Amino acid sequence: MKLLFVRHGDPDYEHDCLTARGKKEAEALAGRLAKTEIDAFYLSPLGRAQETAQPTLAAKGMTGTTCEWLREFEAPIYRPDADGALKITWDWLPQDWVSMNEFYSVDTWLSAPVMKRTHVDTQYNWVCKELDAVLAKYGYERDGKLYRVRKESKATVCFVCHYGVACVMLSHLLSISPILLWHGLVAQPASVSSLATEERRQGIATFRMNHYGDTSHIEEAGLPANYKACFAEVYSDFSQRHD
Repeated sequence: MKLLFVRHGDPDYEHDCLTARGKKEAEALAGRLAKTEIDAFYLSPLGRAQETAQPTLAAKGMTGTTCEWLREFEAPIYRPDADGALKITWDWLPQDWVSMNEFYSVDTWLSAPVMKRTHVDTQYNWVCKELDAVLAKYGYERDGKLYRVRKESKATVCFVCHYGVACVMLSHLLSISPILLWHGLVAQPASVSSLATEERRQGIATFRMNHYGDTSHIEEAGLPANYKACFAEVYSDFSQRHD
């Protein structure tokens, strides 16, 4: 079984839609995915993800299933760098989390005091449970950190959603703390990440990543690189994002 994770195109967050550039990215994405055999699409309900998916769905003559749990990960925390305000779970300063050993394991990251103050665990477990429900439809049932293969499948399923929630799903599939994924990976707008099952012993499957954040289709469309997901490479470059 193969899984594709697509981040929405360049966003206008204020109006929850795509920018002019984002619409071009969505068309470039459609040109790529139209050539890929995909059995089902699952979509975030948010406008920027819905808009991103539409050119692909139209090109393939398909519809997608909209899922509330695929909206951007909604579990703000009282970040130490935010003066007591609730902020998104990622994007906080590395110097405020790297010394917390709990964050380096998928088994312990939720035990950190900053995570226990709000409902991060509820949201994380909800997303993981719903993802497993989708996989079970194709014959893969979660058992600890593995999947039991009740029925083999070579289906390809595509999730069109958001960076934060995609990292949550990857955390669950790969047994990696999402903190490390949120801070260690960058998925540019309209990028594609892919995983596939490996069944080295009959009846036992794991997921393995083949590509992360691929934007070759964006480059082929002649669009310049989109660095909105990144922070400044060097502090003195104020043309790039800081805080």
